Amino acid sequence: MLQAVANAFKLPDLRRKIVFTMAILVIYRLASHVPIPGVDVEALRQVFQQNQLLGLFDMFSGGAMSNFSVMAMGVYPFITAQIVLQLLQPIIPALEALGKEGAAGRQKLNTYTHLLTIPLAFLQGFSQASILSRPAGGVGSVVRDFGFTAESWLPTLATLLTLTAGTMFAIWLGELIDERGIGNGLSIIIFGGIVAQIPQRLGQLWVSNPWAIVAFAVITAITVVGIVLVHEGQRRIPVQYAKRVRGTRIYGGQSTHIPLQVNSAGMIPLIFAVSIIMFPGIVASYFVNAQNEIVSNIAVWMSRLFDSNGIFYWIVYFLFVVGFTFFYSDVIFQQQDLAGTLQRQGGFVPGLRPGARTAEYLNGVVKRITLVGALFLGIIAILPFLVKPLVGTSQMLMTSTGLLIVVGVVLDTMKQLEAQLLMRHYEGFIRRMG
Repeated sequence: MLQAVANAFKLPDLRRKIVFTMAILVIYRLASHVPIPGVDVEALRQVFQQNQLLGLFDMFSGGAMSNFSVMAMGVYPFITAQIVLQLLQPIIPALEALGKEGAAGRQKLNTYTHLLTIPLAFLQGFSQASILSRPAGGVGSVVRDFGFTAESWLPTLATLLTLTAGTMFAIWLGELIDERGIGNGLSIIIFGGIVAQIPQRLGQLWVSNPWAIVAFAVITAITVVGIVLVHEGQRRIPVQYAKRVRGTRIYGGQSTHIPLQVNSAGMIPLIFAVSIIMFPGIVASYFVNAQNEIVSNIAVWMSRLFDSNGIFYWIVYFLFVVGFTFFYSDVIFQQQDLAGTLQRQGGFVPGLRPGARTAEYLNGVVKRITLVGALFLGIIAILPFLVKPLVGTSQMLMTSTGLLIVVGVVLDTMKQLEAQLLMRHYEGFIRRMG
């Protein structure tokens, strides 16, 4: 890996791409420290200590949410828009047809994703600002002058427009990396925010338990190895293409394989699961001090039930991750329609009839290998709970989702870098031969 990076810096065009990517990251990190006016920084710090869902948003904003800066929402609304359109494709025939039209269809879907991002960013900005503008858990209002009264509607509108503009600016920076840099732009931005938080976490661990740093370093290294093995794990299905005679030429007849990923859902199940499981606790926190005793008691019970220090929380979290992994993997597999594609191209799995029988076989294989990926994701999700008895704290160097993202981004970026190096190696070889 290090040798590939060193070789890349020797080539002017690749060096330019890497430097450009780093420059965009610096710009994003600088923008993430520009706060929105009227924010109580101390109250914001206390809220983040009590609310883990905001910590998830902070990760996708590249650390900007903890400052409630102009980049507070990061690229999360765009990711939400992508997921929504992907889930709607099997339901809406027009969207499904666009997904099969090649580059032109993907370009239209990308345009729709950008358009959908704007209202989603506006709604998410309103939701986050509303939560932070209400005193809860003994913490005062983080965002002042927020609401639709005669005095506050203009500051409210300015806040929402600023947050939405910050999201679109973050997306634009990510797309600049796609065009002129190296790696996936949005993933690189999220990666930079996660890595930037490691020194702070190291400091917190050093204060609470210095020996925990060594333990978590070992646990993180072992977890990274497991993530790499599962991320790269494949079940290769052999495929044979029938021979076709056209004139004096024979086409087809070659053998290949279909690589089915062990974990085709990525970190999406973790995002879905943590968003849903934290929602009841967040809602309950606003009714703990209600005047109605019954409502207050129910809110207290819900807060304790979904407390992240309780075993019920982690059991439900594990089950949600496993369930969402199966659901999302099945959605992706159905969209790919591998059996239909093979049949149209004259391919078949040896020993199986093309069409429904092949689809049934592939579906069975996907479910079996997804079980391994789902259980692995579930274990990664509850890793803080599993290691807490060993080190006395669940504060890890990175969150489970963050660790998956970091490893995935590094692997994908290195693959792109190696592909670029290989392409230039062949170009140089061809020039020398000429």
